[in-house]
Amino acid sequence: MKKRIFVEKKGIFDVESPKILTEIKSILPKVENVKVYNIYDVFGLSEGDFSKTVGSVFADPVTDIIHTENPATEQYFATEFLPGQYDQRADSAEQCISLLTGTDNAAVRSGKLIEIKGISSADLDKVKDLLINKVESREKDLSKLEIPAQEKPTPVIVHEGFIGFDEAELEQFYKQHGFAFGFDDLLFIQNYFQSGNRNPTETELKVLDTYWSDHCRHTTFETELKDIQFKGEFKETLDKIFADYLEKRKFLGREAKPISLMDLATVCARYFHKTGKLENLVVSDEINACTIEIEAEFDGKKEPWYLLFKNETHNHPTEIEPFGGASTCLGGAIRDPLSGRAFVYQAMRLSGAADVLEPVSATLQGKLPQRTITKQAANGYSSYGNQIGLATTMVNEIYHEGYRAKRMEVGFVVGAVPKTWVKREKPQNGDIVILLGGATGRDGVGGATGSSKEQDETSIHTLST
Repeated sequence: MKKRIFVEKKGIFDVESPKILTEIKSILPKVENVKVYNIYDVFGLSEGDFSKTVGSVFADPVTDIIHTENPATEQYFATEFLPGQYDQRADSAEQCISLLTGTDNAAVRSGKLIEIKGISSADLDKVKDLLINKVESREKDLSKLEIPAQEKPTPVIVHEGFIGFDEAELEQFYKQHGFAFGFDDLLFIQNYFQSGNRNPTETELKVLDTYWSDHCRHTTFETELKDIQFKGEFKETLDKIFADYLEKRKFLGREAKPISLMDLATVCARYFHKTGKLENLVVSDEINACTIEIEAEFDGKKEPWYLLFKNETHNHPTEIEPFGGASTCLGGAIRDPLSGRAFVYQAMRLSGAADVLEPVSATLQGKLPQRTITKQAANGYSSYGNQIGLATTMVNEIYHEGYRAKRMEVGFVVGAVPKTWVKREKPQNGDIVILLGGATGRDGVGGATGSSKEQDETSIHTLST
């Protein structure tokens, strides 16, 4: 059995429609009204089980009106997530169906029906461009009621001839595949596979491209700085600070290493650690989050605890997919102290945008409007935080023209765990690896490389596939 229902919020409970009306009026002031309906396509349930779920899983009779046919009488269009994109509403519905009926055979696809009064057919396309982010969503065809076919994975490609490419051929190969790492990196990779006398698979190259990308390895901050000069009113102060940095490098025996932003950022921590001023710093094989040992007091008794800190930047992911980018910014920050066995209990969010009040027509080509990024990013961050139960005690968004080209999205968290709860062992061959959690996007191998590439007007399309 397959069914489609449209769920409409009653009067005062409909908070989404007025928000979208405000958005549309920013580009089309003459639009009179907007009505938003949630669409549910349901597959694999019996008639009896479907009847059980309609008024409990998909709608609340107190706040909702259920339609079995398209209720729109004005101009309208429908949207849905791209196949493979995580559909949280559908996933939650499937879990509720399983609990209510005991069946795990049900499949749900969700969508939105947006009905607009006072708009022409020509202007409807402008609204679609405003509300549909093609990175994650598409227009839904209401003439079809079916589960989108999943693409079957193709056999892993082996790049035959790779180890035999001369430099010109390798450069052409580099351009064709749009790698995020540099050409010198590809030369290094070729040399490695030549030493083993075999060609790499596509998966191997994509994994290297991901882990060697700027997003993961922070190669920009590892760039060697060769000609460093200071000018202006703070020149004397900066010269003294830099001289102190060079002295610390010498003390640490790092003079042979390149000067970089990363070295500048970490030299003080290295210095304090070597001089014994970081005795409570916990150093292990799995430093996922900065960890220090503290004494916590409970009922007058002191206990040894670990206190963990972490921050995560998701500037580019939030730029092209605001909800998911900001959501996983917080999620990525939580992940590391969580993997250090800690309970993450507090967060902070710092973000940067250009003028969110500017007209949509002022949006840079190939980018989403500033207001869209800002609002959806706030929704994404709060969605993740609310679901996991994390208190964010500081939220600060900076508005500056410098963030027009690239948004800033930073999440910070702190967690803690009793020292006695943490047991560390060396991983061994044959250990079981548990993948815990749900799907959050369509990234796959290479998901981090988009934020490491130069951005242009095609980026929103090419970096999302």
